Amino acid sequence: MPQHQSSKTISIKTPITSTHHADKRANIPTEELRDFVADEEKTPKTILYPRDPSLDPQLVWKGKDEQDRHPLEVPAVPIYIQEKISPQAIIENVRAQAKKDQPEQQLALFNDFNNIPFEDLVDFYHHEQNWTNRMILGDSLLVMTSLAEKEALKGKVQMIYMDPPYGIKFGSNWQVSTRKRDVKDGKEEDLTRQPEQIKAFRDTWELGIHSYLAYLRDRLTVARELLTESGSVFVQIGDENVHLVRCLLEEVFGSENFCGQIIFQKTGGSTSFILEQKFDYLIWYAKSRVDLKYRPLIAEKSSKKNFWRDYSFL
Repeated sequence: MPQHQSSKTISIKTPITSTHHADKRANIPTEELRDFVADEEKTPKTILYPRDPSLDPQLVWKGKDEQDRHPLEVPAVPIYIQEKISPQAIIENVRAQAKKDQPEQQLALFNDFNNIPFEDLVDFYHHEQNWTNRMILGDSLLVMTSLAEKEALKGKVQMIYMDPPYGIKFGSNWQVSTRKRDVKDGKEEDLTRQPEQIKAFRDTWELGIHSYLAYLRDRLTVARELLTESGSVFVQIGDENVHLVRCLLEEVFGSENFCGQIIFQKTGGSTSFILEQKFDYLIWYAKSRVDLKYRPLIAEKSSKKNFWRDYSFL
């Protein structure tokens, strides 16, 4: 006689693990606790990045001489945490509530997972907490300066990957509504009625490629301050301006710190009258090439006899 299967459902507890970093970072204010931020921390502090006009060779564009007469000034503003998530803590909390057979308690949006006393928690930027990754929406110039100066990450970042605008077209693609993504510059129905947005866009790209070069050099300058001595920066760019962007990198990082120029194929190529553009570039510079930290790419040669016959060029 076949045995009857038990109607009981066997519950198997799936272990939940997460990655814990040994590094620490300064306690950062959340939107919920912004009223506890000290006035001196709320007030933006202007950070100066000296320029070196003696570097040679270097690009020259409209307005550069005026820019080089003064250091680059960037305000270091506090970046408030809008949401904090720890998946493992959420799951373990649900399991704990299920065992107690009690109504589930809703976790606060900024629920703390560091067990820091409240008086230390609101003394922002002066106490260490567990390392957590962050996704930040904002102007990269202000964000990097805040990370360097407010959150004490200057000289501690190992790698920066930059995917800036390619500097090809400078028309606005501001979306008035999230329901309409296909917007065109100059079309009356796609215009915004808010003058601040129009002015902000026109001020950013007022001089076209000249504004673009100034925009990118400022961000490379601040990015260099974030990098550790063994760190690297990678800049993704198209073939229209790869030569200009490399000149900017040479000016900021020095030609002696060039590590390589990587070519990669895009998923689609833009049509051209002469040649299709099917590739983009990744330019790699180190802060200090002699201290560079990297993992070498090793390709083992074939072990078969007379493998040298595979080579047809010297």
